Amino acid sequence: MESKRQQKYSKLIQKEIGEIFQRESKPLVGNAMVTVTRVLMSPDLGVAKVYLSFLLANNKEMLENIDSHKKEIRRHLGNRIGKSVRVVPELIFYPDDSSAYAQYMDKVIGDLHIPEAPEEEDEDED
Repeated sequence: MESKRQQKYSKLIQKEIGEIFQRESKPLVGNAMVTVTRVLMSPDLGVAKVYLSFLLANNKEMLENIDSHKKEIRRHLGNRIGKSVRVVPELIFYPDDSSAYAQYMDKVIGDLHIPEAPEEEDEDED
């Protein structure tokens, strides 16, 4: 269970990293659309686990590219939130597979063969 402070930092970092991907890191991501779906903070606020979702890109290649430019992204983050935090957290990027999992579950449920329930006959007994 995250504390209020962790939740506050998570929201701040999620918003700022999203804007960094839209503005400063456009050459890094190209035409791909990167969405920061979730950020989880460590209890000491020193590490941020950033979950990313990609559109119009190969997930593995894009994640490796972003991971190799982690220092640059952290520097941009420090420029944005440096005045409001003591330490700019270490960033760890993970792919967010929740949409793929939801599509898989939708397919599994759609493929289920559920027989129709027999109709109940209304019997009038007087």
